[in-house]
Amino acid sequence: MDTTHLTPLFQDEGPFATVLIDVSHDSQNGEHEHDLRVRAACATLAEQGADEATIDALRTAIEQAVDRPAPTARFVVASARGVLLDELAGFRVDQTVATWAPFPDLTGWIEHRDSAVGFVLALVDHEGGDVAVYDSDVPEPREETSITGDEQFVHKVPVGGWSALRYQHVTENVWAQNAEAVVEEITSHVRAGHRLVLLAGDPQSRGMVRSQLEGTRAEVVELESGTRNEDGGDEALQQAIREALVAQVVQRQLALVHELKDRLGRNHAVATGVDEVADAFVRGQVDTLLLDPAAADELRLRPSEHPGLVLGSTTPSGPVRADQALVAAAAMTSAAVATFPSAAMKGAPVAALLRWEQ
Repeated sequence: MDTTHLTPLFQDEGPFATVLIDVSHDSQNGEHEHDLRVRAACATLAEQGADEATIDALRTAIEQAVDRPAPTARFVVASARGVLLDELAGFRVDQTVATWAPFPDLTGWIEHRDSAVGFVLALVDHEGGDVAVYDSDVPEPREETSITGDEQFVHKVPVGGWSALRYQHVTENVWAQNAEAVVEEITSHVRAGHRLVLLAGDPQSRGMVRSQLEGTRAEVVELESGTRNEDGGDEALQQAIREALVAQVVQRQLALVHELKDRLGRNHAVATGVDEVADAFVRGQVDTLLLDPAAADELRLRPSEHPGLVLGSTTPSGPVRADQALVAAAAMTSAAVATFPSAAMKGAPVAALLRWEQ
């Protein structure tokens, strides 16, 4: 997970109240159950010592109704200065997390978001295409554009003779021009960082679009199902999208497993254990922080034992939760964070892939 959008959190002096809560309303008593969850989260924060200003700011955020299909989770970070982060995602939270600490408690959120995939979905045909940017955790598109090109010859059916060849040539040119307009829209999203492109629709149009995307940084996956203007009613398309996204997550995890295994085997450009990883952060070496949430949250780190470790605007001198501190260090140094089973890290609760060997 990219942590650059989390960096502003650590410009606040804290301490921080963090809540990960289920806000689904898919039961008959959904509103009442939501109210109970909100009250319990605020009470837990008060028991941990959170001040009233922070609790009030957080309560205002999490008690708001969410008009989205279940399941839906809400993740909020607040301080005495107000709400600092407020995000939604499409998963169910079985046990509410409410934490008052010197650092935001981001590990649980990262664990869920680590399996999310951002992608561009393009449904194309001879007339143009519908292009939308999605996050796999959110059912609605972040943005969408419908492109309709020249239709003059798209549906023209020649009757034969010498003119048929002319009509065919002109029609193919129109199709190519319409495909080019779709490619331009897709490419703008690829440049913005959305590398995965799921391409569905008319097979001939898909081929035109795919060929024009060659040479870009797009990773194109063709889907055999789906056409334009189906208003989300094509279950076969939805299933094809789900399968493509699962494959992406598995591929990403396997790549990390192989990379870590290779580096551990050669003892090259890798750090394991809380103290070793913290020292790597001090040197600015960490490219990707890997942590096992269940194993790491029991460990403590003393920032004073690692001079130069930057954790935000304030750095506590006493022991803090190791996972919270290391995620803070990742956000402050633009390192990525991924959740990983400790078994894949030779039993270590945390590890790091380094940018270079010391």
